[in-house]
Amino acid sequence: MGQTVVLTGMVLSAMPVGEYDKRIVILTRERGKITAFARGARRPTSALLAAANPFSFGSFEAYEGKTAYTLAKADISHYFRELTADTDAVYYGFYFLEMAAYYTQENMDATDFLNLLYLSLRALLAPSLDNRLVRRIYELRALVLFGEYPNVFSCMKCGAKENLRYFSVQRHGTLCPDCLRGEHAVPLDASALYAMQYVITSPLEKLYTFRLNEDAFGQFCEIVSRYIQQYHGHHFRAEELLEGSNGSVKI
Repeated sequence: MGQTVVLTGMVLSAMPVGEYDKRIVILTRERGKITAFARGARRPTSALLAAANPFSFGSFEAYEGKTAYTLAKADISHYFRELTADTDAVYYGFYFLEMAAYYTQENMDATDFLNLLYLSLRALLAPSLDNRLVRRIYELRALVLFGEYPNVFSCMKCGAKENLRYFSVQRHGTLCPDCLRGEHAVPLDASALYAMQYVITSPLEKLYTFRLNEDAFGQFCEIVSRYIQQYHGHHFRAEELLEGSNGSVKI
């Protein structure tokens, strides 16, 4: 058995192994995304029964092996049980976990992504916030953390920093009216532009502190949706849970 390490993190996924064990994936601040085995976690009397479930956030003590960790004990500060009482919110939550698992890897500094994930799950529990807006904020800021975000601070053709009234997915950012000819772009409300700039640059703890009017809300969500579909090239299984009754994904 390897040395013992204590890691701060959140369980992203869990699956049964054998009769009583679980294999869990944890996003940790110190070691990035790791795989750990929770021995006996499916026994009703196990001290790891609740800790080895998705959304569990806290401190994990584990033995480090060659290819995986073995969970010894856990001190969970947040289980996010409130999400399970809201079907809509928990679907968004699973989507956030799956996206975190896709973008992170072992031995990276995952401090910012872990904080983003934690704050975004907390935002899903806020009655004053629309979950659709929380989703798009989370997606855009995740792109920022991995350097794939659009430029919304200057025109992608002439470099102008004023009058940025259009957004082009193909150009990876904003355009001014003088550079619109021949481009595939959508109108960009000033409030929607500011929202994108704010999400990209604000401190994480201030991320979910703004509201948008109906038009700006629709533009912001639609642009982030188009951009992320174009550039991450991956369909998340949890997105199927977010489909509406008409078969189209919710904004």
